[in-house]
Amino acid sequence: MDKYVSLGSVNGIITPPSSKSYAQRAIALALLAEGRTVLRNIEFCKDTHSALKCIEALGAKVEFLDDSTIAINGGLNPRSDTLHVGESGLATRLFTPIASLNRTPITIQGEGTLLYRPMTMMVEPLRQLGVNVRDGGGYLPIEVQGPIHGGEIWVDGSISSQFITGLLLALPLAEEDTTLHVDSPVSTPYIDMTIDTAHRFGIEIMQNEGDYSQFFIEGSQKYTPTDLSIEGDWSGASTMLVAGAIAGEVTVKNISTLSKQADTAICRALERAGAGLIIEQNSITVSKRDLRAFEFDATNSPDLFPALAALATAAEGESVIIGTDRLRHKESDRAETIRQEYEKLGIEVDISEDNIMKIRGGEIHPAETFSHNDHRIAMSLAVSALRCKGKVKIQNAECVEKSYPTFFEDLESIIVR
Repeated sequence: MDKYVSLGSVNGIITPPSSKSYAQRAIALALLAEGRTVLRNIEFCKDTHSALKCIEALGAKVEFLDDSTIAINGGLNPRSDTLHVGESGLATRLFTPIASLNRTPITIQGEGTLLYRPMTMMVEPLRQLGVNVRDGGGYLPIEVQGPIHGGEIWVDGSISSQFITGLLLALPLAEEDTTLHVDSPVSTPYIDMTIDTAHRFGIEIMQNEGDYSQFFIEGSQKYTPTDLSIEGDWSGASTMLVAGAIAGEVTVKNISTLSKQADTAICRALERAGAGLIIEQNSITVSKRDLRAFEFDATNSPDLFPALAALATAAEGESVIIGTDRLRHKESDRAETIRQEYEKLGIEVDISEDNIMKIRGGEIHPAETFSHNDHRIAMSLAVSALRCKGKVKIQNAECVEKSYPTFFEDLESIIVR
């Protein structure tokens, strides 16, 4: 599916989908909690469906109560020897440790760009925990056979926090206690999200405050079923907030700056760029001002890079965004994809060897662009196109279904021409 976006101002109110990061964690824990869990305000995007398929394969029963509410009867009792995680990196790294709790061999299979994303960081730590692992040279498919024993393990946290999340959710069910050492942890707000979600299901994970290099997980704990409403998604909201900053005024509801989501950091970037910003208890309003170049470290919030790129194109001068090393193993090589697609639009983008991206603001030229099947790239290009006097074509725009299926409808609803 191709989409065309052109010059327009924006004015309106948006309610973004619920956080798929929170939803996938809650879905996984509903599997591990024996009994009935109710999850409300669920957005059924592709990644959420992948997580639901995984827990059904592992023994859960899922009941759809309405278009945003599900009941999950938990209990780990695999019905299949294969988990299909779709194109979800988080589902892969969540459910591989969870599948390793089981004594029967289970193969984790993916599709699309996920087949080219490295999974080597999972293999050795799982083996340290007593899991039999057969991997395809560090890529999917991977076969695991448990159970997980617990103990003391060391994990490389420099690429992603997602596998750490998987371990933190699985290890409370190991027979032994575990001390988890993490080398060079990144995306630490996502670890906070994991610990918070586990706590809501009755699990305690111990760490020294502000220290993400070591965790203690008591074994033989039990997850408790719960009734949980999933909060709004800051990743999807960030792109809409940038639309307000560069093209008018947008209010995004059902989000809170008190959230543990990493992408709340977009507010700091908007402030530095000089956008108008009104923060209320459960909504954020952003309005257009004369934007200035900004510097921002996105190491712990790499999903913000595409939205930050769109913001930088509308700022006067050269903006600096730090942390491009975090982008190489996303749905696309996001740093190179941003450079390639924005240069088609007439924007200068420089990526240096010291993990810095520099973007010089300027006019957006009409062009034919390609999403690279990356949902965040498609959304970033669409918002930038609001400043184009001609049309910007975005190929493979349907990729937004991965996280924000109604993105283009929501964007169109606030465009004023």
